[in-house]
Order: sequence, then C-alpha cells, then structure tokens
Amino acid sequence: MSRFEGTSNYIATDDLKVAVNAAVALERPLLIKGEPGTGKTVLAYELARALNAPLITWHVKSTTKAHNGLYEYDAVSRLRDSQLGDERVHDVRNYLKKGKLWEAFTAPVRPVLLIDEIDKADIEFPNDLLQELDRMEFYVQETDETIRAEIRPVVVITSNNEK
Repeated sequence: MSRFEGTSNYIATDDLKVAVNAAVALERPLLIKGEPGTGKTVLAYELARALNAPLITWHVKSTTKAHNGLYEYDAVSRLRDSQLGDERVHDVRNYLKKGKLWEAFTAPVRPVLLIDEIDKADIEFPNDLLQELDRMEFYVQETDETIRAEIRPVVVITSNNEK
C-alpha cells in the first residue's frame, strides 16, 4: 500500500487521509483526538489492515504508567525463586515482562502500535513517553541493554480530549 485511502469499513475524510499518510511516510506518531465513539480506535485497526501489518494495542487506563509500555521487572518473583533455589533466578530476563513498546520495537515486520485513550492516564503520562517515541529506543537497567526499533512502528495515539 502506498497511500491510505480508507477501507471498505472505514471512510476517511481527505484531511484524515493526509494526516495518516504523512505520519506513515514521516515515521512520526499520529495523535487522533475526538469524542468517544467517533472511530479513532477503529482507524488504527483499519490502517493495520490496509498496511497488512500486525496491530499491537495498548489500552491505557487510569492506573497505567508509561514504564508499563516499556517493561516490568518482577523482583518479588525473583526473590521467591531465589529462596526456593530455582535455577531461573540466575537470568534476570526471566523476570522481565515486555511491554507494548518493547513488542512494537522488536517486531520482525513494521507493526501499527495503537496507544488507545492516552488521556485516561495521569497528566504526565504522555510526557513520560516522548523520548522513547521520538528516539524509538529505551534503556533496560536490569540487563544493561538498549531496546531499539530497527523498523519504526506506525504509532497511532487516540485521545477523547478529556484532559
């Protein structure tokens, strides 16, 4: 697909087509704002279908923190396993749960990453993701490695404009 023109299930306005195609071509995140129920989330699904790309969805809740999208380290399980003499304890990677950004950054083909309803999270949430989305990389302290997107995902961010 060279240009997004909408799909049989999604009729896009000319302005929306321009914005989507610019975001895809420039490899920059696309922020879609609007009232609930206006098709913002569906746009990401249809864009993934049109691009024949995998869709990775991150549905944001009020309790979601930006680092959840990167990874989570389960220190409690590691401590428990160490007390039980489990051999898994020697590799910290066994206790890292990959987040949606990690999944998108390491996908074998260019995915569409939907960060849905970003305004549900706390006010600092979008700012906390700016560097990762700009550089398309983040640092994993526990393994001393940088996770870098070899193929930049198409990022669609939706907002109900509540905050």
